Amino acid sequence: MENSEKVDAGNLSDSEACIYVIHYSKAINAVCVSADDENIILNPQFEDGLNNWTGRGCKIALHDSMGDGKVLPKSGKFFAAATERTQSWNGIQQEITGRVQRKLAYEVTALVRIFGNNVNTSDLRVTLYVQKPDLREQYIGIANVQATNKDWTQMQGKFLLNDSPSKVIVYFEGPAAGTDILLNSLVIKHAAKTPPSPPPDFENVAFGVNIIENSNLDNGTNGWSPLGNCTLSIGTGSPRVIPPMARDSLGPHESLSGRYILVTNRTQTWMGPTQTITEKLKLYLTYQVSAWVRTSSGSHGPQNVGISLSVDGQWVNGGQTEVADSRWHEIGGSFRIEKQPSNVFVYIQGPVSGVDLMVAGLQIFPVDRQARFRYLRKQTDKIRKRDVTLKFSGVDTCEYTFVKVKQIENDFPIGSCITRTNIDNEDFVDFFVQHFNWAVFGNELKWFWTEPQKGNFNYKDADDMLDLCQKYKIDIRGHCIFWEVDSNVQQWVKSLNRNDLMTAVQNRLTGLLARYKGKFKHYDVNNEMLHGSFYQDRLGKDIRANMFKTAHQVDPSVNLFVNDYHVEDGCDTNSSPEKYMQQILDLQDQGAPVGGIGIQGHIDSPVGPIVCSALDKLATIGLPIWFTELDVSSTNEYVRGDDLEVMLREAMAHPSVDGVMLWGFWELFMSRDNAHLVNAEGEMNEAGRRFIDLKQEWLSHSHGHVDEQGEFSFRGFSGMYNVEVVTLEKVTSKTFFVDKGDSSLVISIDL
Repeated sequence: MENSEKVDAGNLSDSEACIYVIHYSKAINAVCVSADDENIILNPQFEDGLNNWTGRGCKIALHDSMGDGKVLPKSGKFFAAATERTQSWNGIQQEITGRVQRKLAYEVTALVRIFGNNVNTSDLRVTLYVQKPDLREQYIGIANVQATNKDWTQMQGKFLLNDSPSKVIVYFEGPAAGTDILLNSLVIKHAAKTPPSPPPDFENVAFGVNIIENSNLDNGTNGWSPLGNCTLSIGTGSPRVIPPMARDSLGPHESLSGRYILVTNRTQTWMGPTQTITEKLKLYLTYQVSAWVRTSSGSHGPQNVGISLSVDGQWVNGGQTEVADSRWHEIGGSFRIEKQPSNVFVYIQGPVSGVDLMVAGLQIFPVDRQARFRYLRKQTDKIRKRDVTLKFSGVDTCEYTFVKVKQIENDFPIGSCITRTNIDNEDFVDFFVQHFNWAVFGNELKWFWTEPQKGNFNYKDADDMLDLCQKYKIDIRGHCIFWEVDSNVQQWVKSLNRNDLMTAVQNRLTGLLARYKGKFKHYDVNNEMLHGSFYQDRLGKDIRANMFKTAHQVDPSVNLFVNDYHVEDGCDTNSSPEKYMQQILDLQDQGAPVGGIGIQGHIDSPVGPIVCSALDKLATIGLPIWFTELDVSSTNEYVRGDDLEVMLREAMAHPSVDGVMLWGFWELFMSRDNAHLVNAEGEMNEAGRRFIDLKQEWLSHSHGHVDEQGEFSFRGFSGMYNVEVVTLEKVTSKTFFVDKGDSSLVISIDL
């Protein structure tokens, strides 16, 4: 099947689709596969021995048992083993070329385990190898599990092919050399459509009501228990006002009592006050978390303090802050439960052993998002619209002259991440160009992609994507020149000595920015500098500022950004707004031409006032702010739509936010599960409909009659408009553009 191309054969029934595999030799074979029920894997349970199966760099063997009868098949009579593995990518495989169709989603189910001496568990993956007609190769991760040598484990995943490859192979990989991969069965079928989510029941919710018992400590420590063998007592002198982020959600609120819980005799970081809240939680509701915290004075250095939840033994982050002095500090966070729990308790923890902890005014309350949306609509009208007067000339206007103004496009940047494989799917491209005016490449501009081995460059993928964006007049963010996190630096770069690394960094800067000079509007210069320090550790503190300076010298037209995550959600002390601000100011002090602040926006259960608080702080620097990688995740698409609406409305209502980039929108092509707006086969879900509705809301329309001065006034968003003028004699259409601005705008239109 090598060097072949497959095309859809045309109008076939839903139950059966024939794929014609056209070889370059001009021979034509037709392979018919079921689109719904039939397993496309041949000999899936090895009843026909090892027919249709091969080893990928290793040997395979058929067994009815192993390990002196301790390993038996879970189903059927046989299983296969990939043996004599010398590389992690060695495993059992089957070629499925011609049996999978493009733009169809497939679900994969397998029974696997491992076998080998001294290995109890191992990461095991099922991967798709795809070879394109131009011989380019692609590896698609389908699913991964922690496999054991004790029992069979089921692994499940999904995949979709955007184009028509010449070769497709599914294979298993992952464990270290010497460990056998065992496969009992493999099923690949056309994925069943996921039924739409029902909207959650939020009737009779007491929004804003604290679910914590004895929060004000009127009854001593009643309702509270120590987690671990620490000691709880009551002190006085804590703040009497609720923390600012909670106040923004709750509005006018009664004062706090001034009492706090003092936690002493702490011998572990997790020790602190705790309270069970299982029966008080409602599924799919977003809860805001708020408290004042403080630690005892001493020479222990900065301490992380966090509000955490244990949900059936799983840790959930409810918010964190860093306490470096004797002041009271605000914690603001959020969480949501989407699966019915058996036991949930909240606890406050974090400082090292021996440090006393003080907690006051803990509140956990469900957030009324609709009330916040009403406020944000008014703010958006103030921030994003301006008064416009159309002054008509060239025709006699009178009181009967009718004007209809319709906005064609809002020029506020709303973009999306795309990948090279996405642009082979015309349905994806249609949705993308219809609904987005900016783009960012997922991986294709990153250094590990453009130069995976030293001197071996790959710019073809980025060039193809750039061509598509230029064709549709879509602006592009360059992501990213460098990535400061050690695990995302390619091995050949890590192996360089200091001088060679400095040379490689300079070559990367000049090579990339000269090649694409004037093509990208933004660059993320050194990604996630709050979470990594690879280049700074090896090349010194000045390297970060020098990256900005050199990039500006090579392409002065581009706006240079910092970019980081968890800045906006209160859950990561490494990237608090205060630390981000300090990093930016330090770069500016070193002469770095920082032109913008990137907030990634990979956020869970967002709460508007918490997001807005971070934006307000960062705005004091005076640089434009972008959400650069926004995605939200919920198993319920209505809740996902709410989350997305929170983030988009906060962005539109804040004067310092200049654009929003989604980190994808199409199922199976996003970094997070349950984050998509469009299902794998092109059907928009509720979150997608919410996105489209918001975009429609942010288009201004108006109509009426001209006044006696031949003028018509309205208030509208910036962007492109069409105006239709109807007089007794004729109908005339014109287009005009409204620039961003605060003052009134007069536009002369000659008819």
